[in-house]
Amino acid sequence: MKNIFILFLLVLAFSCKKSKTTSSDMLLLAELQEPVEMVRDEWGINHIYAKNQHDLFYAQGYAAAADRLFQFEIWRRQATGTVSEILGERELKRDIGTRLFKFRGDMKTEMNHYHKDGVEIITAYTDGVNAYIENILKTPELLPIEFQILDIKPQKWTPEVVISRHQGLLGNIGEELQIGRTVAKLGTDKTKELFWLHPKEPNIEIDPIINTSLLSNDILELYNAYRKTVKFKKEDIIPSFRNTSEEKAIISLISVKSDSLGIGSNNWVVDGSQMEDGNTYMANDPHRTIAIPSLRYMTHLVAPGWNVIGGGEPEIPGISIGHNEYGAWGLTVFETDGEDLYVYELNPENQNQYRYKDQWVDMTHISENIKIKGQKDSIVDLVYTIHGPVIYKDKGNNVAYAVRCAWLEPGGSPYLASLRMNQAKNWEEFREACNYSHIPGENMIWADKEGTIGWQAVGIAPIRRNFSGLVPVPGDGRYEWDGYLPIKEKPHSVNPKEGFLATANQNVTPNDYTHWDAIGYSWADPYRGERIKEVLESGSKMTMNDMKALQTDYLSIPARELVPLLEQISFEDKVLQARDKLNQWNYKLEANSIPAAIYVAWEDQIMQKADDMFIPKAGKGIVPNLQLKRVLDWLIKPDKKFGTNPIVGRNKFLGEAFKAAVTNLETRLGSDMNHWQYGQVKNKHTYMEHALGSVVNETTKSNLDLGPLPRGGNGQTVGSTGGNSRQSSGASFRVIINTGDWDASVATNGPGQSGNPDSQFYSNLFEPWANDQYFPLYYSKSKIDSVAVSTQILNPVEK
Repeated sequence: MKNIFILFLLVLAFSCKKSKTTSSDMLLLAELQEPVEMVRDEWGINHIYAKNQHDLFYAQGYAAAADRLFQFEIWRRQATGTVSEILGERELKRDIGTRLFKFRGDMKTEMNHYHKDGVEIITAYTDGVNAYIENILKTPELLPIEFQILDIKPQKWTPEVVISRHQGLLGNIGEELQIGRTVAKLGTDKTKELFWLHPKEPNIEIDPIINTSLLSNDILELYNAYRKTVKFKKEDIIPSFRNTSEEKAIISLISVKSDSLGIGSNNWVVDGSQMEDGNTYMANDPHRTIAIPSLRYMTHLVAPGWNVIGGGEPEIPGISIGHNEYGAWGLTVFETDGEDLYVYELNPENQNQYRYKDQWVDMTHISENIKIKGQKDSIVDLVYTIHGPVIYKDKGNNVAYAVRCAWLEPGGSPYLASLRMNQAKNWEEFREACNYSHIPGENMIWADKEGTIGWQAVGIAPIRRNFSGLVPVPGDGRYEWDGYLPIKEKPHSVNPKEGFLATANQNVTPNDYTHWDAIGYSWADPYRGERIKEVLESGSKMTMNDMKALQTDYLSIPARELVPLLEQISFEDKVLQARDKLNQWNYKLEANSIPAAIYVAWEDQIMQKADDMFIPKAGKGIVPNLQLKRVLDWLIKPDKKFGTNPIVGRNKFLGEAFKAAVTNLETRLGSDMNHWQYGQVKNKHTYMEHALGSVVNETTKSNLDLGPLPRGGNGQTVGSTGGNSRQSSGASFRVIINTGDWDASVATNGPGQSGNPDSQFYSNLFEPWANDQYFPLYYSKSKIDSVAVSTQILNPVEK
C-alpha cells in the first residue's frame, strides 16, 4: 500500500510539474477526418501527429497560417497580383507583372508533379490555411496588429497561391541584360574582364540584328516590379498608428554595397570516417534575406508514411531542408540559367505581329481586371509570343522584348518538389525525387543512417546549342532551346574517397563533366567553399561542436591573402598603428575584434577604389560592383592595370585604400582606436526591421523591430553575414543533423517561428541566433514531450 501511495505522489508531482509548463486546448475543424495532435516545443516548433496524410497537411496549413498570417496575406496578394487593391496605383506595375508571369497550365498536372498525391496534399494545405482564416475572422479583434495598422483582413487561399513562382530564385535575366548593355558599351573583351564568367569561356557576342542602343531602355520594369519586396508608406497606415515625425530609423546605417552574389548558402555532408562517433552528418545554412519573420518555418510532420522535420518556405507544404527516419538533406544554389531575353522585330504595318522564321506571327492576348485602392479598376492587356510574356514594346522602333522562362513549365514552383524528398528511404530514392526539383537550381546533398553521402545538382536546365544565354538574342527562331537536360545528368557524386561533399555556391562542376551547354557561368566567390574544404580535409576526427564551429566560422580567406601585402607599404602615425593592429591577427572577423574592423573597412575601400579605377566611364551605372575574387586575383598578381611598374602601382593602390579606411573609421567610430570593435551599431550589426517598422509610430515600432545586436563575419566567411554594415543577408536558419542520433541534431531560426508580434515565439530565438547559439531539434516523442509548452488537439466535427 505504501508503494502505491508513493507511486501516486510521483504521478501527481509529474502532472503538476507538467501543468506549469504546458497548456492544451481542443478545436473542432469541419474538414478533418480524424483527430490531430499538435505539440509545440519551447522553441516554437509545432510537432504535428496525424493519422492520415490529408489531415497532416491540413494541420500544417492551419498551424503555419496561425503563426504567419500577415506574411501569408502579403504572399497571397503578391502571388495573385492584388497588391494594388490595398496599396494603390503605385503597385499596379507589380500586379501587371505578376499576372503576366502567372502559371496558366493544367493545375492537376501541376500539383501532381510535386508528389503523386499532390492534388490532395496542396488542397488539404490550403484548406487548413482557410480554416484558420475563417476562425480568426470570427474574432477580428484578435488579428495580428499588422491588419489593424493597414485596416485590412486576410482572404482565402487557393492552390494557385501555393504554386506561384513570385518568390523563387528563378534565373539570370537581370544579369543577362547587364552583360548585354556592357558588351554594347565596352565590347566583349572588356566585359569578360569585368565579369567573372567561368568555368568555360562563354560567347557573349550580340547578334548584329539587335540594335544595342535600345538595350538601355527600362526593358525589365514589369519583371522587376513583380519580384521586388513590398514596401509600405506612411499613407498606407491608419492615422492612429502612423509615424508623423521625421524618420530616424537605423536603416540609414545600411551601406549601399551590392551583395547580389552573397545570397547563397553552405552545405556539406560527411561520412562516418570523418566523425568521432562514426555517424554521417548533414549541415546546411541557407543565406537569404534577413527579415521578420524568419525566411524559413520549421515543422515536424508525422503520419503514416511521413516522419519529417526541418524547415521550409512558410507558405508551402512539406519540408525543404531536414530529415526523416532514414536520411537528411540540404540545399544551396547551383548556377542554372533558366531565363532568356528575346528581341523581336515588329511588323510596321501591324505591331501585334513579330517576325519568327521568316513569317509574321500574331501575338496572343489575355485581358485582366486589376482593382486599385481609391480608383476605378484597370483593364490590362497581357501579351505573349511563342517564347513567353512580352515585357516591353518599343513601338517607335518596331521592337518588342519577351522573357522565356523555364520556370513557367509544369513543376516550376520553388521547393515544392521536396515533398517527394520527404519520403525518400535511401540515396536512390532521394536522387529519383531530385529528378522533379525544377526550381531553383540547387546542390542537393544527402546523408543517411546507413552511411551513404551524396550530392546531386538539380534545376530545370535549358540546353543552348548555339548561344550562351548571357546576352539578349533575336526571337526570330535562330536561338532556341534544345529541350532540357535530364536532372540526373547534371553533376552528382556519391560516397567520394575524401569522405565529404561540400558546396557554397561556388563552381563545383567536375572538370570532366560534358554537358557544358546546360551549365551557368556566374558563381559566388570561392572563399566560403575553400574554407569549408580546408576544415573538412584537415584529417582530424570531428564532433558536433566542430560542426557548429565550422557553420559559424568567421575566418576570412581574403584577409589572409591581403593583409601580408601591407608589410611592403610604409605608413606613418595612426595609419601605422592601424596596420600594426593587424600583426598577429587570426584573420577572424569576430564582433569584438578591432583588427576585424580595420580589415573590413580596408576591404570596402579596396572594392570601391577598384570599381572607380577599373570600370570605364562608359560602364558606370551598367556594370555592377566587381566581384572580390576578380579584384583579389589582380592584386595578388598585378599587371599593367597598375601601371608600368605593377608592384609599385599595386602597393600605391592598397596604401591609399588603407589610409582611406583609417580615416573612415575615425569619422564613424572616433579617434580612439580602442573603440573600433567590429560588431557595433556604426559598424557590423543586425537590426531586424519589420515591413511596417519605418512608417509606424515609435511605440508600435518598438514592438515590431528587433535589435541592434553585434555581429561578426561578412559575405566571404562561412558564418556568412552579408556585405553590409547592417546584416541584410545570411543564415537565419541552420541545421546540423546527426543521422545516428536524430535527437542530437541542432538548429537555429532567428528571430522566431511566429510572425505575430504578440506571440512568445516572435523574437525568442533572436538573441541566441545573433550569438550563434543553437537549440536541440528533437525528433522522438519522448524528447518532444519533455520540452512541450502546449498541446492542441484538432478534432473533426461529428457528422
